[in-house]
Amino acid sequence: MTKGNFDLGMLVLRIWFGLEMAIAHGMPKLMKLLNGDFGFADPIGVGPTLSLILAVFGEFICGITIALGLFTRLSAIPYLITMLVAAFLVHWGDGWSKMAYPLMYAVAAIVLLIAGPGKYSLDQRLFVSKTAG
Repeated sequence: MTKGNFDLGMLVLRIWFGLEMAIAHGMPKLMKLLNGDFGFADPIGVGPTLSLILAVFGEFICGITIALGLFTRLSAIPYLITMLVAAFLVHWGDGWSKMAYPLMYAVAAIVLLIAGPGKYSLDQRLFVSKTAG
């Protein structure tokens, strides 16, 4: 695999898993929060409102920043934690088919933590110094 293919692959991974999470999962929770409906599961014992806020942050905010490639590795951490909570605390008793989806997102987050966002990212544009050649 060439470096160019790797960077393109990371772009596709970031855009798909970032936007899919933000739009399909985070957006409904954000709308719930904005509408003042704070009824939500409390899997980690911090209260339903804070659990909802944390889920919105991990899914919507971090999903968007991951898609953009902005603060990618940092954003992957709450995204990963949210997915591990969903898999192992929320869906533990629901069987593999319910646990597999959040684990799939968790694997994408782990890949981003290990590999970084690739060169087609805002992180690359904003934070990687260019050396004169």
